[in-house]
Amino acid sequence: MDARLHHLPGLRYFEVAARLNSYSRAAEELFISQAAVSQKIRQLEDGLGCKLFVRDGREMRLTEQGKILFKHVSQGFENIISGLNQIQSEPVEGLLCVSSTPSFASRWLLPRLWKFSTQYPNIPIRIITSCDAPKLKQGDADLAIWQGEDLDVSEQDKLHKEFLFEETIYPFCSPNLANSINLSTPEQLLSCWLIHYESGGYPWQTWFAQAGVEMNKESVRWMDVSTFDHAMNAVMAGHGACLASDSLANDYVERGLLIKPFEIGMTPGIQFNLFYDDESPRRKRIAAFANWLHSEIAE
Repeated sequence: MDARLHHLPGLRYFEVAARLNSYSRAAEELFISQAAVSQKIRQLEDGLGCKLFVRDGREMRLTEQGKILFKHVSQGFENIISGLNQIQSEPVEGLLCVSSTPSFASRWLLPRLWKFSTQYPNIPIRIITSCDAPKLKQGDADLAIWQGEDLDVSEQDKLHKEFLFEETIYPFCSPNLANSINLSTPEQLLSCWLIHYESGGYPWQTWFAQAGVEMNKESVRWMDVSTFDHAMNAVMAGHGACLASDSLANDYVERGLLIKPFEIGMTPGIQFNLFYDDESPRRKRIAAFANWLHSEIAE
């Protein structure tokens, strides 16, 4: 056996630091001190006789040798994890971590999640919300409900994807705004603030084109916010209009806080897909949740 394999503990530290570009963030993930990470990697570099990292401001950047080693170490660890997952399968009961965008989690998933908990009381769910796609192969979450057809390019060909549903996109605004400008034609929205949120990505240009309205992007007023909830708060306060789907905005409409001024929908609209690792040790849990999702959507 190659004597260099005694460096395996150091390679684990190296993989985390290389993936995060930081000794301090690696220390947080590994639950050790930054000094311990630095020492382990220095010992690895001494043992291999080459420099693996160079400092770039607050981050640690890989050298050319480091990039080559990181590629193969990552693949090696993935193969080991894959093997462990195949021989170890956790029972149905136990924690399941679900990742989603903040808007889908708050507007669609959380109001329905009690039904899953009633059906599977021994599978507690931890919801993780972020606008950044999780790395499922690296354990950020067990599965992801994500807007769009792609999750993470580096993991795309290794993940299982299931289509959930697609919805048409419409503009929504407050009743006060509609009354104040006597809103009756799509052209009038060009004089309003057009609100865009980071995790949405619905292009107003496309909606106006489907409404038969020419839009000059430079001449309209934009408001960029980080989440769907921020966008809805701005719209309900009368600050403008936002694009959304019925499932995300309907309860606001039912409570009289929003209106859908035009039945002009943007298609194709918003698509949601389910992503997970087929080889996850929690695959029985994932299957239970996936089956519940599909049945809930069918209803």
